[in-house]
Amino acid sequence: MTRRSCAIYAVGIVCAHLLIIGIGLVVAQVFQTLIHNRLKREITLTEGSRVFETWKNPPPPVFMQFFFFNISNPVDFLAGRKPVVSQVGPYTYREYRPKENVSFVENGTKVSAYQPKTFVFHPDQSVGDPDMDMITTINIPAVAVMNKVKDSFLRSTMASMMMNSLKVSIIMTRPVNELLWGYKDPLLTRVRTTNPEIDEYFGLMYKKNGSNDGEFVYHTGEADYMDYGKIATFRGESKLSLWTSDQSNMINGTDGSAFHPLLSKKERLYIFSPDLCRSIFMEFEKDVEVKGLPAYRFTPPRDVLASKDENPDNEGFCVSPKECLGTGLLKVSVCRKGAPVVASFPHFYLADEKYSNAIEGLNPVREHHQTFLDLNPTTGVPMRASKRAQVNILVNRVPGFPKTKFLNETIFPVMFINETVVIDDVSAAKLQKLLLMVTLVSNLPLIIVGLGAVLLLVLICLIIRERKQKMTTNEKTFYSPVCNKGSDDKNGDNNVVMTPITEKS
Repeated sequence: MTRRSCAIYAVGIVCAHLLIIGIGLVVAQVFQTLIHNRLKREITLTEGSRVFETWKNPPPPVFMQFFFFNISNPVDFLAGRKPVVSQVGPYTYREYRPKENVSFVENGTKVSAYQPKTFVFHPDQSVGDPDMDMITTINIPAVAVMNKVKDSFLRSTMASMMMNSLKVSIIMTRPVNELLWGYKDPLLTRVRTTNPEIDEYFGLMYKKNGSNDGEFVYHTGEADYMDYGKIATFRGESKLSLWTSDQSNMINGTDGSAFHPLLSKKERLYIFSPDLCRSIFMEFEKDVEVKGLPAYRFTPPRDVLASKDENPDNEGFCVSPKECLGTGLLKVSVCRKGAPVVASFPHFYLADEKYSNAIEGLNPVREHHQTFLDLNPTTGVPMRASKRAQVNILVNRVPGFPKTKFLNETIFPVMFINETVVIDDVSAAKLQKLLLMVTLVSNLPLIIVGLGAVLLLVLICLIIRERKQKMTTNEKTFYSPVCNKGSDDKNGDNNVVMTPITEKS
């Protein structure tokens, strides 16, 4: 057997083995299963894991933007006309949120932590000075006091007289800084003389700078990777007791900072929000790219804040039939000390049009007012997020308070927040390397099949070349005439004999 024949046989054997092994690995998904199991073991809330340190102290900067609605026709509004508002903002703060008092509980199957938040003002990303800029808006303490005593004629009469003596109106003008971080309210100070449990200070973010929401206990994800980062208990409780159904009181999902790896587009992600006093869910919207890395965008659908008529599951969020609002709104007075606070998306995005139409100056736009979460599907790492929520106050006529006699029931927007985060460059580079390794290992069987296919092409070329050379050799073999001189001389004639002559190639 010639060297060329041996080479053909060798290539054929190697090619066959590569194709058989590669196709077998592709069908069995051996390497993909191995790398997925490795990810499930690595992405856990345990000491020494790949994600534990970044979970405790997230490196990407978080920014909190505050936008206020300034009412320009307060007199007309109190007379029963449609309020006209203009958006003022943003006032931007850098948010620091490292986890503290991290400790493992229940034999290391869960981890507890507190998450204090600290806010530092960033003037270069803000529209003005929060100490100097004035906002005219609803007097939330006054509305809260009126709603607290409205069922008692005696108490409402006394409160009305108190408001008149203090010259407290339903509309107030305050600096941004006071509205956010708190000020001593004269009405609350007077009420506190008879109700010591009442705090005389009020602010939309009062006592939230440097404080925490309470203790969270999380699943580590070791037992089941799908439970990674999910909240087991909040403030020592596994469920809430604020709402009227067991389903509404459930604490589902994570705190929004961690999600399990190997995400599916079909799944529904749950996030528990202490600010909303409930869990919300998000669904896949589209594929996006963040800093060159693939991500799935999840957003809350209309069903999250739909009315009980559109989504019967939301009936449990109605504290009473009278307090069950329309689509796009959630009354959170149960966790706001009875104040008529209503949560929504900014500019009443995804809400019934009647709410945005009742306020002149609102224009809901998805790009500016949608809450979204971009997650890397392989690792579950948040790549980019924007949490947007609006604080509203329900104002209407209150018996016993003449100042409200011309008011129409209105969900008045006070402020909305935009809490954003984008993965930093260092973390993105680390994730890029990890995804490259995952891709290479997962696609190793395909690489083997590809090499086998290349060798198959080489084998075909060698076989074709071998056949061509054999045909060429046969064509170069021919016969030439040779004379038998001895016989010719004697007989006087020529005998021609054909002798094969082969040219050497």
